Amino acid sequence: MRIAAFNVENLFSRVRAMNLEDWEAGKPILTEYSRLNNLLLEPEYAPATQAEILESLDRLGLLKSDTSQYAILRQNHGALLKRPRNASPEVVATGRGDWIGWVELKTESVNEIAMKMTARVIQDVNADILAVVEAENRIALEHFNDQLLKPIAADYRETMLIDGNDERGIDVGILTKPGFQIESMVSHINDMQKGDTQKDEPIFSRDCPEFTIRVGELRVLVMVNHFKSKGFGSQASSNAKRQLQAQRVREIYDQRRSEGIELIVITGDLNDTPASKPLAPLLADGSDLRDISTHSAFLSDGRPGTYGNGTASQKIDYLLLSPALYARVKGGGVFRKGVWGGKNGTLFPHYAEMTQAIHAASDHAAIWADIEL
Repeated sequence: MRIAAFNVENLFSRVRAMNLEDWEAGKPILTEYSRLNNLLLEPEYAPATQAEILESLDRLGLLKSDTSQYAILRQNHGALLKRPRNASPEVVATGRGDWIGWVELKTESVNEIAMKMTARVIQDVNADILAVVEAENRIALEHFNDQLLKPIAADYRETMLIDGNDERGIDVGILTKPGFQIESMVSHINDMQKGDTQKDEPIFSRDCPEFTIRVGELRVLVMVNHFKSKGFGSQASSNAKRQLQAQRVREIYDQRRSEGIELIVITGDLNDTPASKPLAPLLADGSDLRDISTHSAFLSDGRPGTYGNGTASQKIDYLLLSPALYARVKGGGVFRKGVWGGKNGTLFPHYAEMTQAIHAASDHAAIWADIEL
């Protein structure tokens, strides 16, 4: 059995602010989007809140129009604000219950060559079980399978993804080949914690779905994750969120082990390094999970990271195996041919069709493991 994880960074369409060639340029837009939607959830819009809403709308280019380069203001029933012809815009809603609407981010098509390179990576990795991160939705996953994978004989029998907690269309899912049946799924989108305002908030930024895959008489439990990134909010709050997510995954893992399930994989983009405090619940603190990259059969190319240029600080994608699976490992590695390495793409080999960075399948390499069942 070959199992792999790949952050595809969307298949067909991606939030425009996330699709900029200069990733840093999109961060302020995404930060402001999150800030504004939190403000709009307030039950009452006090004068200070109204001023913040107007300031945030201005930063997103929505002060004079309901649409801008990167965002759309939906005012479906009632009104959030009015825009007098000869006066400054003003918030007219008194609170969340006074209008129905939201702010959403605009999307745009993924580069056509990048789509094909994503399919090539999937073809060449040739996993029986493929965990995908940052896919738009299950229908997109189905269309990608039908339209790009089947023509190159890399199609999958089953696909599964449900919408998670992220409104940007970057969810986690799974594809399996014949003989690897998705028997059941458990979602954790409703696992909650008390936030700073003591309101219930989801633990998982996307989800932590548990997929039970039947392989002959055996069953393998695959938990796919995409932890909170370091790119938004304070470092302290981001670290705390990732640690909370890791702790909850550890609790689920321990529970499944106590139920007698021995073949477990925890995989995906965990957005932190192996020795980091946020990942300690999974990689330290008495955990018996083992990272595939530590196995003697793992084929290293000398670059420990899985993201970008593959430096140690860019080791953020994982296949963590329970002891029973780790003992059956026959090989593993990182597949980088879909990544543009360095400014000129010359740090490591990539597909010949990739002649500029925008053609890359992803900034993430795929990580894989061969396991004898």
